Amino acid sequence: MTDIVFNHATVRERADMLTFLRLCSERGLQTVSIWGDEIAKVGETDALSVLNDFGMTVSGYNRVGPLAADALDRAEAELERAARFKADHVFLFTGGLRENEKDLSCARRRIEDLVGSVLERARNIGVKLAIEPLHPMLTGDRTVISSLSHANSLCEALGPGIGVVVDVYHCWWDERLAAEIEGAGRAGRLFGFHVNDWLIPTRHLLTDRGMMGDGIIDLRGIHSMMRDAGYDGAVEVEIFSTDWWARDPAEVMDIALDRCRGLFSKE
Repeated sequence: MTDIVFNHATVRERADMLTFLRLCSERGLQTVSIWGDEIAKVGETDALSVLNDFGMTVSGYNRVGPLAADALDRAEAELERAARFKADHVFLFTGGLRENEKDLSCARRRIEDLVGSVLERARNIGVKLAIEPLHPMLTGDRTVISSLSHANSLCEALGPGIGVVVDVYHCWWDERLAAEIEGAGRAGRLFGFHVNDWLIPTRHLLTDRGMMGDGIIDLRGIHSMMRDAGYDGAVEVEIFSTDWWARDPAEVMDIALDRCRGLFSKE
């Protein structure tokens, strides 16, 4: 059976980090994806203690960013905390266009330079960076990296220590998806695979993701692309949804586990 990981964002509205870790442990899960702001709410000492008591490891650490020239020290502090939690990779949240900025090419060059600066610090600390391209509808306010093509090109230019995370919500539409996943796999930079679903209609750009199987994404097909490209890591459930956030966290996790077990399996 494919390993399943929960991103805390899936249930964080009704489960703080300590509760989230307990819920994962009760379901036999040994790896989690965590958020720096949620650590801050419960305290780093308690978070590390409970994590260690449950014998858990951290896959993704959310996050570094938004990126700005005057925020590199803050980014370094996040990288150092991710290292203390022994995270496999740290997500880059680049941010979108600045106020009154309209030149997208210029914005992308600015962000690429900043990613390079953060990567240099990450290498010194000993953590890997992960670019998660987001759907083009989020280019204006969340990230100017909106395709795997762009993410792969940037990783190729920057060298070791940086890779990509494929989130089906953001990439399912891309006609180059299979080729870009294959290229990332060949280069050894597929760091993660996030699952959820795209609902019709989508009522909100950020907080209306669907539970796996409730929407139109070919989840099995994209999972096969990842496996064919050499990815042997976990399936990470990450659902930003006001509907699911309103439900009991234990129920949400049980439903998600059931859906994942029905959709994803190693042949």
